[in-house]
Amino acid sequence: MERNIGFKERRYIEELRILTKSTALDCVIDDRFDRVIYVIRQGDMGLAIGKKGDNIKRLQSVLGKRIEMVEYAETPEEFITNVFKPAEVVRIERGSENGPLNVFVKQRSDLGIAIGKAGCNIEKARILSRRFFGSDVGEVLLDQEEA
Repeated sequence: MERNIGFKERRYIEELRILTKSTALDCVIDDRFDRVIYVIRQGDMGLAIGKKGDNIKRLQSVLGKRIEMVEYAETPEEFITNVFKPAEVVRIERGSENGPLNVFVKQRSDLGIAIGKAGCNIEKARILSRRFFGSDVGEVLLDQEEA
């Protein structure tokens, strides 16, 4: 998928690199939820977060927005699982041939975590999956086999 990174996004990525010494592959500025979403290179997540989240806190104070980070993965299934962490994703299924991906979580408590306040987490998943893999995320459902 082709991604366009504007000047502001480049500046935010560079700010992350300077403060944390980790590499961000992409940056999405989500004005609707007043946040910046970074897609971090695989294996750099611990470096990006820092001890007890110090790097995130420092970055939030510098940028003045809420910071969210997602670790990149090669496959859409792994990537979407990373987007929904800490909720435990059991499986991801495509509804129809070119339909959206439905995400199944293990427990009822994970349902609220995956959807997020006012739907912010599912919206993050939709933005990032469209941007990286060209697929859409449909619904987050409770896995009936596990329940």
